[in-house]
Amino acid sequence: MLAVVGAIPDPDVPVTEGLADISSQGMTVGGLPVAPDRGTPALLAAAAAACATLSLPAPYAFLVGDEGLGHGSRALYRHLTDVLPGRRFSTLVFHYLMPDVMWHDKVLFAVEAMPERPRLIADAGFMYAAKMSGQAASYDLFTPDAGELAFLADETAPHPFYTRGFVLHEENRVPDLIARAYQGENAASTLLVKGGTDYIADATGVLFTVDGPCEEAMEAMGGTGDTVAGMAAALMESGRSASSAAWCAARANRLAGRLARPNPGSRIAEIIARIPEALRQALAEAPVP
Repeated sequence: MLAVVGAIPDPDVPVTEGLADISSQGMTVGGLPVAPDRGTPALLAAAAAACATLSLPAPYAFLVGDEGLGHGSRALYRHLTDVLPGRRFSTLVFHYLMPDVMWHDKVLFAVEAMPERPRLIADAGFMYAAKMSGQAASYDLFTPDAGELAFLADETAPHPFYTRGFVLHEENRVPDLIARAYQGENAASTLLVKGGTDYIADATGVLFTVDGPCEEAMEAMGGTGDTVAGMAAALMESGRSASSAAWCAARANRLAGRLARPNPGSRIAEIIARIPEALRQALAEAPVP
């Protein structure tokens, strides 16, 4: 089973876990209504749509409220260290949590104590913590944007805010930054770099690129990078390699945008609604199984 871990911007939400239940009334996790507008809820809703399309069980979720002060994140870190050794998940995706190296390492130790080690995906704050801890190589997939890739490529930066100015993140430098991230051992086994052109890479270099179709309105929509990560997680759960899952997710996200025909006022839910059709088309086009 796939599990999704992350925070939502409501400090009143306690640590909550359960299956992502999607109906005509919306999405709930453990009875908690969760609006899939951006961030971890968007990732979770995209993963749920992809799992349904792939005939997989609905994803399980571990959520907490955190507006950026870290209190909720630490509570969820603590919960994960307590419960993960007794759980069975085949894929774990970690998303928005306040970066904390000590707690990241405790969670990673808890993962290693699980009955079967799951495949690991990290994005956003948890990806920062993975890099800062020196444990990036423990992960199967990172899904950074070009700015986050610059942080991974800077071997001395303790946080994205401190990425050195000479490590630029113009899109035409993405292959160089990918190589630098691997040289510094600050990248997962596979990278999906999201941007105007999406890059799928490993330590050998760029494997695939995806640059179409392109809907300009999606650039201004919050959550479009989150939906890519959610689909990639579901595809890895289905048994695809990280690189194949990344390509299919990047392509399907763009196809969903083309099908939805968004405008500047569109919401990410309109893209998510198109995932089943888009994902089926991407799978039929996939360069590798």
